Amino acid sequence: MGKSKIYTRTGDRGQTSLVGGTRVSKTHARLEAYGTIDELNAQLGYLSALLPADSGERECLLFVQHQLFVVGAYLATDVQQVSLPAESRISDGAIARLEAAIDTLDEGLPPLKAFILPGGTPAAGVCHICRTVCRRAERRILWLEESEGWEVDAPVKQFVNRLSDYLFVLSRKLNNLSKNEEIIWDKNCR
Repeated sequence: MGKSKIYTRTGDRGQTSLVGGTRVSKTHARLEAYGTIDELNAQLGYLSALLPADSGERECLLFVQHQLFVVGAYLATDVQQVSLPAESRISDGAIARLEAAIDTLDEGLPPLKAFILPGGTPAAGVCHICRTVCRRAERRILWLEESEGWEVDAPVKQFVNRLSDYLFVLSRKLNNLSKNEEIIWDKNCR
């Protein structure tokens, strides 16, 4: 088998194909949704590279990255043209695994009594960037639902929502492990 070409020239006029062959504009709500998922996945790869090689969180982030490919495949599939394969569905088990990771990270963290400012260690700062991209991906998925009248599977929305929670708690844990104090938001802006 020969090496495939990276460029196809099929998108030169601002359109691309969904899984199933339907051609849509590259500015279509569906592309915005799965493109933001792709952006999040790239940011998570960077976050993972900042963590120690033996960190258990790297394993969890790799799991999440694989699941984001599932989300992307789901969002890229035109189910009116082709049936959605099982590999393109988020399972209840994936959501449960993410929730368990949140609970494990949260153990031993001080109770949260106020808003905290994003930052801390470089890895915690990137965690916050990932969290905000994740929230944008969630908004794009909901926008896709509203604009196209296509109901996105609940597990997809739940996984993305839990992921932003996971990233928030992970940022707190990373700062805690590094003995970085969280910066509490000064409501009076002093």
